Amino acid sequence: MLDWDDLRFYLALARHGGLSAAANELHVAQSTVGRRLASIEASLGVRLLNRTPDGYVMTRAGEDVLTRAERLESEAVALERLVSGQDARLAGLVRVTSVEAVSSYILAPCFASLIKLHPNIMIELVPDPRELSLSMREADISVRLTRPTQHDLVIRRIGTVSFGLYASPAYLEQHRSLDFADGCSGHYLIAQHNDIQGEAQMEWLLDLAPRARIALHTGSHEAAVSAAVHGCGLACLARFRGDYRSGLTQVAIPTSVPSSEVWLVVHKDNRKVARIRAALNHIAEHMKNLSQDPVPSPVGRNGSAESVGGEVEVGQSGVPS
Repeated sequence: MLDWDDLRFYLALARHGGLSAAANELHVAQSTVGRRLASIEASLGVRLLNRTPDGYVMTRAGEDVLTRAERLESEAVALERLVSGQDARLAGLVRVTSVEAVSSYILAPCFASLIKLHPNIMIELVPDPRELSLSMREADISVRLTRPTQHDLVIRRIGTVSFGLYASPAYLEQHRSLDFADGCSGHYLIAQHNDIQGEAQMEWLLDLAPRARIALHTGSHEAAVSAAVHGCGLACLARFRGDYRSGLTQVAIPTSVPSSEVWLVVHKDNRKVARIRAALNHIAEHMKNLSQDPVPSPVGRNGSAESVGGEVEVGQSGVPS
């Protein structure tokens, strides 16, 4: 196969007509230019330049090659101009993945403000319970509620998701006696194990109300929210849903619900790409602002930003530069 790098040497020699001038342009030795000319002529099986006392002169075949090589050179320069510095510009596509509830109620509002700051950045938000592969470039950024363990990733803890116990006013009116000391006998539970709520929250609920009956079990946090609104029973819900969903009342509880950490994840090769970095910083800042909200916050640890940490490369110690 013809080597484009050989064509570069041929173009310089054809234009300048001498080894010395071509070598100066390419910053190589004259012998290197001569070897490259021999290489391309051997590859094509034809003489391209004849050496004369006045320098190198193109053959007919050399003229044909020159015309096409200049077209290739023009396209290469155009391609370099097109892509050069793209990673340094605040423009282009950033693909972000998270679970449905986080995507809808935390990230979507976050990106609305990001686009106002950087209108040339386009976000593709992918709500997916699966852990999309950043190494395989299925996504650029991931926001997860479990700490990743794959290598080649850079992670940052940016907050926590707080949980509470909720029910509809109608349900609480109908079931006035809510006795946690009695194990919530006579009550109904909405049990979940999904992309927001894990085993820790489920175990807490069952320990809190061991005598209650599970009326509904679902793998969807949104289904649990809807069921609670319609009076199905007591539900342990993420506070960024329960606190702001009309038709729900937060129930006072004797023990707090375990929270879930929020992790911001990026492949180490992409963390310094300008548009990706801008999105990473904006997500982290958005979570920090949520945790510092003067209203009791559904996100964060005790209403503070203490849960926001530095970047750590998975499998490495310390914080990467």
